[in-house]
Amino acid sequence: MGQDLRNWTPDDEAFWASKGKSIATRNLWISIPSLLCGFAVWLYWGIITVQMINLGFAFEQSQLFTLGAIAGLTGATLRIPSTFFIRIAGGRNTIVFTTALLMIPAIGAGMALQNPDTPLWHFQILAFLSGIGGGNFSSSMSNISFFYPKKIQGYALGMNAGLGNFGVTTMQIVIPLVMTFGLFGGESRTLVNTSGTLIGKIPAGTETYIHNAGFVWLLALVPLAVLGWWGMNNIRDEHVSPDIPNPIGSFSIITGMLVIGFATAAFGLWLLLPSVPGGLPTSGLGVSKWIVLPIVIALTVLGLKMIPGAVGQNLTRQYRIFGNKHTWAMTVIYTMTFGSFIGYSAALALTIKVVFGFQHLMVDGVLTHNTVNANGPSALMFAWMGPFIGALIRPIGGMMADKLGGARVTQWISIVMVISALGVAYFIQQAYASATPEQYFYPFLGLFLVLFAATGIGNGSTFRTIAVVFDKEQAGPTLGWTAAVAAYGAFIIPKVFGEQLKAGTPEYALYGFAVFYAVCIAINWWFYLRPNAYVQNP
Repeated sequence: MGQDLRNWTPDDEAFWASKGKSIATRNLWISIPSLLCGFAVWLYWGIITVQMINLGFAFEQSQLFTLGAIAGLTGATLRIPSTFFIRIAGGRNTIVFTTALLMIPAIGAGMALQNPDTPLWHFQILAFLSGIGGGNFSSSMSNISFFYPKKIQGYALGMNAGLGNFGVTTMQIVIPLVMTFGLFGGESRTLVNTSGTLIGKIPAGTETYIHNAGFVWLLALVPLAVLGWWGMNNIRDEHVSPDIPNPIGSFSIITGMLVIGFATAAFGLWLLLPSVPGGLPTSGLGVSKWIVLPIVIALTVLGLKMIPGAVGQNLTRQYRIFGNKHTWAMTVIYTMTFGSFIGYSAALALTIKVVFGFQHLMVDGVLTHNTVNANGPSALMFAWMGPFIGALIRPIGGMMADKLGGARVTQWISIVMVISALGVAYFIQQAYASATPEQYFYPFLGLFLVLFAATGIGNGSTFRTIAVVFDKEQAGPTLGWTAAVAAYGAFIIPKVFGEQLKAGTPEYALYGFAVFYAVCIAINWWFYLRPNAYVQNP
């Protein structure tokens, strides 16, 4: 425990049975809760912003959508450097340090939420920092891929990602509950709108402790950092982490690479965000997101490559994945599955609140959306269900793919995603033009849950495809890279929903996603399922 490993050969059945399996299992079961906390801190703005509305924080709904979008953009961008941490800094060093870094945004959010006069730019900075949790996925997946033999990669990666993704569901259940009592002391605030938890609605006038939403994660992060230090391992073989420095040196390298990711994400946000009163002091060019995202990705990749010395040379070796056509095919396909999962997770709670929590009434010939719907569902009662199903079913998707082939399973779920997205579009369109939107809520929710289930199965099946198509050295970085690009779904989907809700046409968001899923069906078929495919049903 805690020692560096050499001659790690998990595909050797005798080695695996004698000691490999037990060591890999220990690392996996420390990795999972660490990743769970990363997802929770990254995406808790989707729940916090709902409660900010319920408490009457003086921000517009469109401004609150920017918090989830900022966290999404930063978390996705930080996945690019995180993709390459394992070879340069070691698995144990990486997981311990990046888990400890999550304490910074968690403490900051708890402190900021105690003051109702905290300005928007302060929350935007905290959302920016919480992107650390999003970045952790790429390093975590890359690390676990080296511990397990190819024959069970779908299972191992599905477990790490699937149970790690339970951070979304855990957060959506835990935060509403811990806000109901003074766990960490501090002053309470009074609800001006109805809120809720997993077990029911909470009426307006009830006292709540919103700052617990940040502080509660310290109860897990502190022991996990200690447990990771004593229980995890670096693999020092040539194809994993052959030349890492001491832990302090590794932490310094990780910090420097994260700073590059933060810098490019900040530049992207400066290009993206409109200039609004109370926003970031430097916000505001309003450039299209479809232009900004490729710029941010390219600048991050180039910025990392310019690091001098051994780190830059190491990255040049890992950048060989970009010359492989399968890297780009799997990037698009994985964006369909994981990008949808993480984006819908970030946007669902606030979408339920805005679409079903208000009546949509025609006033003087204009459709308005600001009359509170007393019969509307509580977003905090239902938002956890989708991420829960998507995460729970993910290991099953990996096991199905191990047995049936990853590409075949991906093709099936892609068709389901197209149909579900079109169904959600129909019901959200009906609800957003109705004085009684609650009548459309359960069909909307049911189809959304089917959509989440399909993304979860697809996440597992794509892991299997990557593990089979790529060699041992490239599989880890490719997993990290595809996860990095796919994570921009956590930015794109809340941003698109926010824009289309403001325009009064939320169904257009789902139509666009359905078209993208259809494109992915064609790519998956061409690369992996057609006769004479490059690799047949990996």
